[in-house]
Amino acid sequence: MLFLQDKDKETLINFLKENLSREVSLKFFTQELECETCQSVRSLLEEIVALSPLLHLEIYNFLLDKDKVDLYDIDKIPAIVVEEEKDYGIRFYGIPAGYEFSGFIETLVWVSRGETDLRKESKDFLSSLTREVDIQTFVTVTCPYCPQAVVLGHKMAIEGEKVRSAMIEVEEFPHLAYRYGVRAVPKIVINERVSFEGAVPEEYFLTKIIEAVS
Repeated sequence: MLFLQDKDKETLINFLKENLSREVSLKFFTQELECETCQSVRSLLEEIVALSPLLHLEIYNFLLDKDKVDLYDIDKIPAIVVEEEKDYGIRFYGIPAGYEFSGFIETLVWVSRGETDLRKESKDFLSSLTREVDIQTFVTVTCPYCPQAVVLGHKMAIEGEKVRSAMIEVEEFPHLAYRYGVRAVPKIVINERVSFEGAVPEEYFLTKIIEAVS
């Protein structure tokens, strides 16, 4: 199954050539059984990495490659780790298709640069954190506002040593949607205790992180 049309590939090739700064590694965790979307995610990732020599894909079996599963703290599949030389704690759980595709591509660019366009005040605050911050952003592939929320969380993970950020596609993980009471997307949950909905501004997002660690 092909996800990208030829005209889209040409556009992406040029975009990645102009915007990727350093090599980016995608670690994909999958298994053949009991994972309906794993093959689709693998196909999509293979198409993407073929567009740039700076993109690399490594594939791991969720059941057999326990050392890698433990190293990257993967607890569900399909799972994608996006890292440069450093693991920023950025994860995608579920297929980054539909509207989420643009957020996935943008994340590749920010990871390749190793820094973001967040405000200096935000960067200073995130880099000074002494407590762990776990951001879960629940999305659907049909939500046009979700990529903005996902990418903002990922930017914060790039800037904050203590910050982890994950996209979770709710239709692939309905038990998590039920657990966290996801009735609208994007829904962001921080440290299991603070949650809010919507693609909010950077400043508001930071106030919720402060609330979660206070």
